[in-house]
Amino acid sequence: MIELIHTKPCLVFGCGNPLFGDDGFGPEVIADLEKNHALPDHAACLDAGTSIRDFLFDILLASEKPKQVIVVDAGDCDGKRPGEVFEIDIDEMDPKKTSDFSLHQFPTTNMLKELKTDTDMDVRILVGQIENIPDKVSPGLSPAMAAAVAKASRRVLKMIAKEAV
Repeated sequence: MIELIHTKPCLVFGCGNPLFGDDGFGPEVIADLEKNHALPDHAACLDAGTSIRDFLFDILLASEKPKQVIVVDAGDCDGKRPGEVFEIDIDEMDPKKTSDFSLHQFPTTNMLKELKTDTDMDVRILVGQIENIPDKVSPGLSPAMAAAVAKASRRVLKMIAKEAV
């Protein structure tokens, strides 16, 4: 998996823990992309689980960096409907609100901003609005988030195709 970071110009990371309901959205999108879609040769999908920081750190240190990084995650953002799929602009993220976005992103936001600011990399965050993340282990997405997986996959494929042009 690590070798893909150094060989593919486009990387799509699915973040989340599938043991905690809607938090498993990112890995579920990656599974859908791998199972139901043919990715172009320049792209790779990776289930980062809750280890996105490790992958981004490797990218920051790599001499050859990808041209595009897409992070898919679950989030809880005001004004959004459960299952709504939307993009978040890293530059517009309020530092004191990052913990509301996702458990994985709080320390990761700075790395994503650094990749976007200090490189010519296209860094994107695609989010599915959660219905609920349980306090206890409870695998499986809510119906709204399960329906959002296909929408997110289509959005990712459009982002990847745009990079290929």
